[in-house]
Amino acid sequence: MKKLLATLAATTALAAPAFADSHAITEFRIGILGGDNVQSRLNNYQCFADYISEELGVEVKLFTPADYNGVIQGFLGGTLDLAWFGASSYAALYLQDPEAGEPFAVKTNLDGSYAYHSIGFARKDSGVTKIEDLEGKVFGFGDPNSTSGYLIPSVEIPAQYDVTMESGDFFGEVKFTGGHEQTIVAVHNGDIDAGVTWADGLGNWEDGYNSGALRRAVDNGLVDMNELVEIWKSKPIPEGPVTIRKALPEDVKAKVQALVLGLYAKDKDCAYNVAFGDTAGFEPISHEAYETIIAVRKAKVDG
Repeated sequence: MKKLLATLAATTALAAPAFADSHAITEFRIGILGGDNVQSRLNNYQCFADYISEELGVEVKLFTPADYNGVIQGFLGGTLDLAWFGASSYAALYLQDPEAGEPFAVKTNLDGSYAYHSIGFARKDSGVTKIEDLEGKVFGFGDPNSTSGYLIPSVEIPAQYDVTMESGDFFGEVKFTGGHEQTIVAVHNGDIDAGVTWADGLGNWEDGYNSGALRRAVDNGLVDMNELVEIWKSKPIPEGPVTIRKALPEDVKAKVQALVLGLYAKDKDCAYNVAFGDTAGFEPISHEAYETIIAVRKAKVDG
């Protein structure tokens, strides 16, 4: 009888909506940016979704839009409650609606920093070892709303090398691949000559660094880093914020924020999955940390 009552109590807790301020949420919706393929994203976030469901007592749904803009639009329309944005995609959200999302946490690296880099890379057997070698060749960006896969390299590379990112100028063609994983696979397969993606820049190249899209590609068995070579690295970029829908009830936000900030201590493997590799956990952060990126994004759009 005690076991039956305990089971009924647990079932009731899961079925009950999370109440706050006389309002209730009946589900919680997480949007996942397109850094890797859909199944990988779902697999890596499932542990996190389970923890939130347990904490809030409601069903958690994972959404994997085809591009970054799908997550941005989900926040703008109020149909997504949480996402780990890149700095540029958060800037895009903020510039369209400053009240849509509230940044609260950032992934930290093993050295305690919360920066990463845009990494330019090519096949080792291509003979390309630096940006200057790409004259007349095909260069790949990931997604127009990606910080490392577009915004930063589209600003820094022209400034550093006195070139433009227009097809047929210095580069033979500049194209969007659709995302980080697509860029990595396209370069590895020889479909494009070089591209950019993201990594923390710490650890070993052959591992795909400690964390980032290269590390995820290695973990997923998509590439052998010994067949690739780094040809460019950006200045440090602030990691994007884990952002929650601002209009959610305050106690729901508090519970989710506490769970994210405590995820590494609770389950290191789950934190590894969510953080694209090794991490020291998630730390608090606020909107002010992204004002520079917002200014760069605004200038790029206005320009």
